[in-house]
Amino acid sequence: VQLQASGGGLVQPGGSLRLSCAVSRRGRSSDYYAIAWFRQAPGKAREGVSCIASNDDSSYYSDSVKGRFTISRDNVKNTLYLQLNSLKPEDSGVYYCAADSRGMSPCFIGRGIGAEKDYGYWGQGTQVTVSS
Repeated sequence: VQLQASGGGLVQPGGSLRLSCAVSRRGRSSDYYAIAWFRQAPGKAREGVSCIASNDDSSYYSDSVKGRFTISRDNVKNTLYLQLNSLKPEDSGVYYCAADSRGMSPCFIGRGIGAEKDYGYWGQGTQVTVSS
């Protein structure tokens, strides 16, 4: 599984962005069981923001973004999205998409986003800066 994140940029507080994660697949079967978005601010640990499971589209959000961010996917385009609304300066950081290719992540089994170790494939990250 290969992941390509894009869509980051500079936005004012209260603004919106839509991040994309293009997933390349090999063969005819699905190569991922869940996709998650993580973010990392300078000097801070990487944190899970949201995830979506491929079997039933169940989605989860961290408390800090719940109600403001929305995760979705387009199976025809093999692309996942993270809509970021009502952005705050503390949302700034590098956003990464990551894939669970084994079906063992908490997201796939219905227990939340999980940790970095639950996702074996990562994209390169896209920078989001929220500043006036």
